[in-house]
Amino acid sequence: MNGEIVSVQNPRVKSWAGLLEKKGRNEQHRYLLEGVHLVKEALLADVPLETLLYSLERGIPAELTPWKDDRRWIAVSEPVLAKCCSTKTPQAVVAVAHMVEPVADSLLSAPWVLVADGVQDPGNIGTMIRSAAAVGVDAVILGPGCADLYAPKTVRATMGALFQVPVLQLTKTSELVHLLQQVRSSGTQVLVAALEGGATMYDVDWRERSWLVVGNEGSGVSPEIVAVASQNVYIPMSGQTESLNVAMAATVLLYEAYRQRRSL
Repeated sequence: MNGEIVSVQNPRVKSWAGLLEKKGRNEQHRYLLEGVHLVKEALLADVPLETLLYSLERGIPAELTPWKDDRRWIAVSEPVLAKCCSTKTPQAVVAVAHMVEPVADSLLSAPWVLVADGVQDPGNIGTMIRSAAAVGVDAVILGPGCADLYAPKTVRATMGALFQVPVLQLTKTSELVHLLQQVRSSGTQVLVAALEGGATMYDVDWRERSWLVVGNEGSGVSPEIVAVASQNVYIPMSGQTESLNVAMAATVLLYEAYRQRRSL
C-alpha cells in the first residue's frame, strides 16, 4: 500500500484527473481504467498499471482482494475518486495504466487484421475490438478520424478486450495508406467493406492473409483507402434493410472469416 490521499488539490490527483482529457493522455502517455471489471481484466492480463486507487470508505472491492497486497494501491477519498472518474457515480476502483501500442512495422507480417477508418463512435470502436478479440484477429488498427482508443467511453466499451488484442492508433491518412500499400505488396489481400460491388463475404477466401477495412458510420471508407484495396466485400442482405451498423457489419464479416479460417 502507498498511503492515502484525501485532497482533490493534491498534485497527483490533478495529474490523474488530466487523463480524462485527450491532451492529458497524450502528454502523459497514460490513461484511466474505471471500475472493477476493467481493472480485474487488466490485472489478469498483466497490463502495466502504475497506480490503483480505491475508496477509503468502501475499501478494496472483494473481486480484487487477490491483489490487495500489491504496493501500487492507494486509498483515496470519495471526492478524489469522483475527480478521476468520467461517470456521474464514481467507481469503486480506478487504475492508471501506461499506453502500450504495437509498432506499425511489427504488424506487416500479421495475417489477419481489422482496420477502422474514420469510425467516430466510441461504442462502435469498443464493439469491434471485442469482436476482433473473440475471433482471434492478430491486430486492430484505428485510422485517422476514429474515436480515441484511450478515451474513457472507448475503454469501457471494449469491456477488457483492449487487453487481449494489439491495437494501434494512427493519426494520419498517409500513414494508413502507406501501411496498406506495404502489406498488399507483400501478398496480403486488403478488403474494403462496402454496401455493394466486389465480392460477397462468402465468395472471399478469408483463409488467405486478409486485412479488412471498415469505414465511417455515414460516408464509409475514405477514397484514399479504397484506392489501395484489392477489392470490395459486402454482406448479402434480403428484405428492406439497406445497411448494418458498422460494428455489426464488422462482426458479421469477421465471423465469416473465422468460419473459414478454422480449417487452417
